[in-house]
Amino acid sequence: MQPTDERFREVYNTVAAYVEDRYGIPVVISDVVNPFTGDLDGSEIHVDYENSIEEAVFILVHLFGHTVQWNMSDYNRKIGYEVQQNPSVEKLDELERYEKEACGYSLQLFHDAGVHDLDQWTSDYAACDFAFLRTFYSTGKKSPFRSFWKDAQPLLNHCQFLILFRQNGSRAGKASSLESKLAGSRPGFCF
Repeated sequence: MQPTDERFREVYNTVAAYVEDRYGIPVVISDVVNPFTGDLDGSEIHVDYENSIEEAVFILVHLFGHTVQWNMSDYNRKIGYEVQQNPSVEKLDELERYEKEACGYSLQLFHDAGVHDLDQWTSDYAACDFAFLRTFYSTGKKSPFRSFWKDAQPLLNHCQFLILFRQNGSRAGKASSLESKLAGSRPGFCF
């Protein structure tokens, strides 16, 4: 069953506050340059004000997932900045891994913020998102996003992460620099 707009608003407000309070990462609703619906730089998340509340929830948690990736791996940051034009099958597979990992961090964020009822929705939305991206990257054509939607996609694995904050005198009590390390000295793991 599709969550209601009311539920999405509640989740957005809960998760945005959690991201800002727990991680010190500002979540900004703004005019994001077309054709993007959100943007990030590794330290802030921007959500376009024209998104539906459902889109805004996915963008918030998905960009948080990429923020975790970018703070844990220079390689993942590089992937995020690359412009994809007619990528090989191998590159598409790499991009799919990258996107799924970000969505795994999204699921963990939901759970950490007390949201436990959107795992299937997140899995369905993520599958739709990557099917859209795969087609766009391969053909350069943008089909309607919802034309890729399929209910009951396999559930994503959630990814564990631990973010340690270093304090800097200029922002006492807030994270001035994200240093990401995973328990057991691993960069991140999904299960």
